[in-house]
Amino acid sequence: MPIRMDKELSFDLFSYGRRGPGQRVQLSKGEIEQIARTARRTPEVMVKVLPKGANNLGAVRRHFSYIGREGALDVETDDGERLRGDDVGEDLAENWDLDVMAQRGKLDLGTPTGKQAPRLVHKVMFSMAAGTPPDKVLAAVRNFAREEFALKHRYAMALHTDEPHPHVHVVIKAVSDQGQRLNIRKATLREWRAEFARHLRALGVPANATPRHVRGETCPHKSDGIYRASLRGESTHIRERAEAVARELKAGVLRVESGKAKVVRTHNDVRRAWLAVSDVLTQEKQPELAAQVRRYAEQLPPPFTEKEKLAARILEHARKLPVHERQISR
Repeated sequence: MPIRMDKELSFDLFSYGRRGPGQRVQLSKGEIEQIARTARRTPEVMVKVLPKGANNLGAVRRHFSYIGREGALDVETDDGERLRGDDVGEDLAENWDLDVMAQRGKLDLGTPTGKQAPRLVHKVMFSMAAGTPPDKVLAAVRNFAREEFALKHRYAMALHTDEPHPHVHVVIKAVSDQGQRLNIRKATLREWRAEFARHLRALGVPANATPRHVRGETCPHKSDGIYRASLRGESTHIRERAEAVARELKAGVLRVESGKAKVVRTHNDVRRAWLAVSDVLTQEKQPELAAQVRRYAEQLPPPFTEKEKLAARILEHARKLPVHERQISR
C-alpha cells in the first residue's frame, strides 16, 4: 500500500533514504513543488530572532529607534500607521503598555538572583537574497504578520535596504491583548520561514524554505552580531578564527576538528536521501525532475567544516598573490 506523505520534503528528507525494499512513496503536489524549488536552487529566505535587549524597556525603545534609523525611516504599525521621528520608540512603548508589563515582570519575579525578567517583545528579522525587490520583501512580511498576529499581538516593522540583502525588522509584543504569551521555538521558526516564502511566491518572487542540512550546508549558524559584522567585514570572531587557521597552515599542520566525522556522515545521508528522491520521481514518471535532483545530489557542497572552508579561502587568496608576497600569516 503506498505511503502518503503530506508533509513538505524539508521536514523529513532522511525518510526517503530509509525506505524499505519495495516500499513505495507517493509524493504530494506540495512536496514535488518544494523538491523542484530546491533542485533549482531557488533563493532561501531567512528568519532570525535577535535575542538581546528584549526584556528591558530602555533597550526596546532603543531598538525601535534603531529600526527607524533614528527617525529617518518609516516604522509601520499593525494598524497601518507609518510613524517617523525621534519619539517613535517612546510612543509605541507607551501605546503597547510595555512599562506596565515591565513593572509586572519585576513584581512577578520578586528578588531571585540570576533570573531574567520576561521578554517584553520579540525582535525578528526577515531577510531575502540580494537583488530581491525590497518592496516585495516588505509586502510579504506585512502579509505574513497580518495573518499571524492581527488582533492578537501588537507589532511594528521597518524595511532596511542599506545592506545587499533587503530585510525587514519586526518587533512583536510578547504578550497578546488576551494575555497569552508568544513563545518562539525552533518549530515556530520553521513554520514562519515556510510562510514567509509562501507570501513571497504569491507576490511573484521565487523563494524557498528548507533546512540547511538539506542543501548540504555544514557550517553552524553564527549569532546575529557575528553575522552582521561579517557582512561589513568587521567580525573579530571570524578574523580570529582565520588567523588561527593561517597559523596552522603556516606550520604545515591543519588539525582536524572533532565534528568532522559527523559532517561527513550527515553529507552522505543527505546525498543518499536525494538520490532516493530521484528514484521516486523516476517511478512517478517525472524523468526530467528526477535527473535534475540527481544532479543536485551529485553537486552538493563537499563536507567541509568551517575551519576547512576558512583554510581553502586563505590558500586561494595566497595563490592569487605575487610569488614574493605569498606568506600565510600576519
